[in-house]
Amino acid sequence: MKREKKEQVVSEVSEKLRRSQGIYLTEFQGLSVAMMAELRNEFRKAGVEYRVVKNTLIKKALSDMEGADKLAPALKSTTGVAFGYDDPIAPARVISKFGKTNEALKFKMAAIDGVVFGSDKLPALSEMLTKTENIGRAAGMINTVVASVPMVVNAVMRDLVNVVDQVGKQKQ
Repeated sequence: MKREKKEQVVSEVSEKLRRSQGIYLTEFQGLSVAMMAELRNEFRKAGVEYRVVKNTLIKKALSDMEGADKLAPALKSTTGVAFGYDDPIAPARVISKFGKTNEALKFKMAAIDGVVFGSDKLPALSEMLTKTENIGRAAGMINTVVASVPMVVNAVMRDLVNVVDQVGKQKQ
């Protein structure tokens, strides 16, 4: 690969790293071409971009990123990078599901919003709720709290009116 091409790949990967909420490193050695195509299709369906990049080029791209030194030990053997742009948990679900039927795919490490997760954390990551599900739960809890607030607000306002009334009577 010529130097210009390498620089272009590094700049593309750097840009993808900056845009990603979740970055997942995998080892795919032993996957057939058909299995790789199936894996890429699964990632595409989940809105995840998957790219195979040389380890030296990933290291250069990671040099601009905070916490890159923690990801460097995972850059051995063949490396595929899954970029989760909208949902940082989607790659974990795809890797977990695909890995159950294809043992050649191995999860190395992930970084989600600057927090690094080791290879033993894939089950926990894949079971996390999506951003939309978390927003829905939070909205439900807020709705429950707001439903009970009018009674509290009415009681506080009534007490405030009584205090102001008492102060007014004392001043007369």
